[in-house]
Amino acid sequence: MFERLFPRRKPDPKPLPQPDAQLALGALLVRVAMADRSYEATEVSQIDRILSATFGLKPLDAAKLRATCEALERHAPGTPEFAQILRDEIPYEDRKALADAMWTVALADGDRALDEEIQLLAIETALGLSDEDIAAARQTALRHT
Repeated sequence: MFERLFPRRKPDPKPLPQPDAQLALGALLVRVAMADRSYEATEVSQIDRILSATFGLKPLDAAKLRATCEALERHAPGTPEFAQILRDEIPYEDRKALADAMWTVALADGDRALDEEIQLLAIETALGLSDEDIAAARQTALRHT
């Protein structure tokens, strides 16, 4: 009887970690993959490979990081805040490489979606990449499809 009058509340979810370069990159990769409202297994696998290669993680650790990034992407700040973390912590040349990696996520499902391209442009701009480098990343990605 008391249960109906005073239902138990679910415990507060575990607080999300403060974003660092790993989490910011992962969240942006997830954001790109989800931009077309479809989150395919091929995109998830590509994100895991990028996180593993970029940060020297074992596959299981990369998958755990990606899962945290998925939660962070849903509840955390917008693209400019994540990009600022990367701008502060990662040299320009490495940010150019991140743009190339993001393109591989956008194209991993075999579909060239306008929503993903728009999201990518916003991220590349927020990362402080030049128009020439943004165009080069796009050209490189589209040549490999």
